[in-house]
Order: sequence, then structure tokens, then C-alpha cells
Amino acid sequence: MKQMPMIEKYMTAMPHTINPEMPVKTATQMMRQNGIRHLPVQKAGKLVGVLSDRDIKLANTYRGPSELTVDDVMTSNPYASTPEAPLDRVVFEMAEHKYGCAVIQQENGKVVGIFTATDGLRVLGEILQNHFKPIVRL
Repeated sequence: MKQMPMIEKYMTAMPHTINPEMPVKTATQMMRQNGIRHLPVQKAGKLVGVLSDRDIKLANTYRGPSELTVDDVMTSNPYASTPEAPLDRVVFEMAEHKYGCAVIQQENGKVVGIFTATDGLRVLGEILQNHFKPIVRL
């Protein structure tokens, strides 16, 4: 039986990070330019939250178009894991709590990656391709 891979094998390394004082408008532009939906939020090098496209949509729905900061709309205390965590543990934790991402950080707190639900689906697709024959359709 194969050993469970670590999350670092599947994470996106060196994710973009932002600070809580950044205007949401600027963060939204950054997300669009980079084709991403989650941004870890750091203050003084410490992980304090994560901003998702869903957070932004909800804030715009309830608060209107005022000039909000990331701190106003981010999710505080995001789910975080170390790069050495087993893939299955991270995936099950995300599924159980309906987390859209896991921020991957070293023991010293440095953010080194992010693993999103989309990454999880990519892993599932790889596993399915490697273990099952494709369906032949006529």
C-alpha cells in the first residue's frame, strides 16, 4: 500500500498574501488579475485571516459599495495546516467544516502555500484517472 502524500505535494506554493488594511477593491482586482479566489491575510507576518471571493460578494450584498477594508470582510482564524500534514487529514477537515481552503504555514507561522477545494478536486481527478478505466462512449 502506498504512503499518504503530504499536502505540500498538492498545495499552490508561495501564494499571494495581503494585509488587513488593504481596500477590498484593491484585493478584488488582485484576485481577478491572478485568477484566484482566496488570499491569506497577514499582519506583521502573522496569519490573521483569509479573504475569499465569497466574503467579498457577501459584503457587497449586505453593506453596499462603501470603501471596505479586507479586515471588514475577511474570515478570521482560517483553517491552517503544516506542509507535512497528510493530504487525507486536510481534505477531510476541509470537507467536514466546509472550508474553501487551507492555508499552509510552517511551524514558525510563515505562509508557504494554499490548498483550495479546487486543488482537492484536481487531486481526486488524478486519483480517478490512475485507478479506473475511462468510460468508452459510443
